[in-house]
Amino acid sequence: MVCPHCGHGNHKVIDTRDTGDAIRRRRECQHCGQRFTSYEHVAPSLLVIKRDGRREPFDRQKLLAGIRISTAKRPISSEVIEEIVRQVKETVSGMGKAEIKSEIIGKLVLDQLAQVDQVAYIRFASVYLALKDVIDVRSEIDRLIGRQTGIH
Repeated sequence: MVCPHCGHGNHKVIDTRDTGDAIRRRRECQHCGQRFTSYEHVAPSLLVIKRDGRREPFDRQKLLAGIRISTAKRPISSEVIEEIVRQVKETVSGMGKAEIKSEIIGKLVLDQLAQVDQVAYIRFASVYLALKDVIDVRSEIDRLIGRQTGIH
């Protein structure tokens, strides 16, 4: 790594912080004295197999964004949303596989949302399950009601 100010490679780390998704390091160039920040990201070890066969790295932020959209304007705290993401990521990581189908991730999210908020569940399901019309939505609502009453 070279200093973005002078181009020399001699620098020292003066501060390190974990940001959750990366390691943030403040560095000081030993040549010019300027400070700069670098971010170190862990290479993703889990690939998600999409419905069309594409493979992409598991993206916690993408999962979080999808859940936030489905829970928008619902009485669900950020802590609950973060816990859903944590549980899904932990479950997926615990499977010990290098690749996982997106359908499995979607089902894990739906299981969590069913316990938290029925409206958020239907919102997420409408995108994830590609519900085409009100009949599909009605069927999914009936399935959700059956799930909660113990009738499958």
